Amino acid sequence: MRVLLVYPEFPDTYWSFRHALKFEGRRAAFPPLGLLTVSSMLPTDWERRLVDMNVEELWPDDIEWADIVMVSAMIVQNESLEQVVALCRKLNKRVVVGGPYVSTSSERLPEADHIFIGEAEATLPIFLNDLELGIPEKIYKADERPALTATPAPDFSLVDMTKYSAMNVQYSRGCPFNCEFCDIIEIYGRVPRTKTNQQMLAELDALKATGWRGLVFIVDDNFIGNKKNVRLFMPDLIEWSRSNGFPFSYITEASVNLAEDDALLAQMQDAGFRRVFLGIETPVEESLKEAQKGQNTRRNLLESIHKIQSFGMEVMAGFILGFDNDPEDIFERQMEFIRESGIPLAMVGLLSALPDTQLWRRLEKEGRLLGTTTGNNTDCTLNFVPSMEVNKLVEGYKRVLQNIYSPREYYQRALDCLSRFHKDRVEPRKSTALEDLRALYKIVMTLGIRDGSRREFWAYFYKLVRHHTRDFAHGLTLAAMGYHFRMITEKYTAE
Repeated sequence: MRVLLVYPEFPDTYWSFRHALKFEGRRAAFPPLGLLTVSSMLPTDWERRLVDMNVEELWPDDIEWADIVMVSAMIVQNESLEQVVALCRKLNKRVVVGGPYVSTSSERLPEADHIFIGEAEATLPIFLNDLELGIPEKIYKADERPALTATPAPDFSLVDMTKYSAMNVQYSRGCPFNCEFCDIIEIYGRVPRTKTNQQMLAELDALKATGWRGLVFIVDDNFIGNKKNVRLFMPDLIEWSRSNGFPFSYITEASVNLAEDDALLAQMQDAGFRRVFLGIETPVEESLKEAQKGQNTRRNLLESIHKIQSFGMEVMAGFILGFDNDPEDIFERQMEFIRESGIPLAMVGLLSALPDTQLWRRLEKEGRLLGTTTGNNTDCTLNFVPSMEVNKLVEGYKRVLQNIYSPREYYQRALDCLSRFHKDRVEPRKSTALEDLRALYKIVMTLGIRDGSRREFWAYFYKLVRHHTRDFAHGLTLAAMGYHFRMITEKYTAE
């Protein structure tokens, strides 16, 4: 069999980092880890190809080559997914669809031949056997959440690594918390499952063997969801990193209670963790309680952020506007909190009711649900009736974006962030000196010469050189990220 693995295109959003990636000559942030893992689960005698539509075009000839096409997508990729499925059907090719989108959107299933709902470790072998017997079914639904101990390492051989800014691996699935708006706990459950230490080190060995050096995203939705296992894993990861000359630095997602565990923070720093994404959501305690995010109400959020930053880890964070309990001054409070936090990459979105979440079910029961979501919580659209008047909410949201991504506010947060790193941060190189110079040239030409905010850039550049020499390269990366956010903000707030 010939199988074509297709990853649909993401729209241009804050999460795409498209404008920032251009500076380093990359096309996308990460490869499609789910499809790489599926590839490793297929029969060894199958021929396989990958087309990530975020780094290359999908041509009819690609589909004509294949006997079967497998596609995975998130909600925000739904428009591109539908186009891929339509093209496969037009060319009379068997198409299989899985991933988070179809796992939580049963009312919007695409016209595919076969659909996988839930995690595929148990259902894919059944499908492969049915396919061989000539009796494949339309829908394969996972009845239980599988242990990850049998999940194979991703098939990194399918990836053109020159197209990506980072590589990715997965350690765990699931989260112990119960946030009302979150679909992760609906898909993966509230009992976090992890791979073994040996599995993870084998995956890192395989990734290192490809020649990759630099950033690795551990894609877990809450890396510390199973703290017991994480604490057992960290000493092995530290030893592996040391014995291999620290080939990678790591980025991951975690809950705010990470800040209360100094020992784990120190271990993560020693292992090479350099960035962590937190779900802060809001500084308003009533809104956090509404969202059932008790883990954020039990601690001082600003102190928690600064604590994590003091261990040499840049904090990125998600923020949400549109909770029923948001006060009239929520926009000013969000801007003030983000300013004081020193979080450069502050991702602010409007509350979105994702399919099959507790929030979706509550709003549907209250008669406030307006329909499906785009999956992009930054496009200034709502799929429910908020408590605050809609225009006031949307205009206030736009005002927050325009404030936090303005050059002066953004550059100051970046400097505040860098000033809180208490240890030297050694970043592994994935680029040559020539590539670094080319990226520097692009940044200077774009931000320092062509951009209308070049005065703010040169003031920031001067402070980087004078006060943050050891983090100069990372400071320029933050400048590139800020430019991306500003470009997206101009796009959304102009509409």
